Amino acid sequence: MKRYELDGTYFYCPVDLTLSVIGGRWKSLVFWNLRDGTKRFGEIKKILVGINDKMLTQVLRELEKSGVVNRKVYEVIPPKVEYSLTEEGKNLLPVMQLMQNWGEKFETKGSV
Repeated sequence: MKRYELDGTYFYCPVDLTLSVIGGRWKSLVFWNLRDGTKRFGEIKKILVGINDKMLTQVLRELEKSGVVNRKVYEVIPPKVEYSLTEEGKNLLPVMQLMQNWGEKFETKGSV
C-alpha cells in the first residue's frame, strides 16, 4: 500500500492528504478566495465574514506550511504582508472548481 507524507503525518489515501491541506471550514474558503490573485490580511478578513484574526492567522500559516500559499513580507512601516497561491496551490484550483460546480448543481436540486 502506498503511503503519502506531509509534515511528518502519513496518509494512506491521496484524497485524505488533499483534504488535510484544504479541508475544514476556513482553509478551503481562504484558499478559494486567493484564486483571483494576491490579497492582504485585511482583504481576506473582509471577504470571510465571521472569521477572527487568530483563526485567519492560523489558517494562513497552515496553508503556507503545506506549500499552497505564499506569504510575502515587505520591510516597510507599517508592515505589509501579502498572500498568494503558490504554483502547487494553483494546481489545486481545478479540484476546487469541480467542487464549486458540484455544489451549485447540488443546491439547485433542492437537496439542501
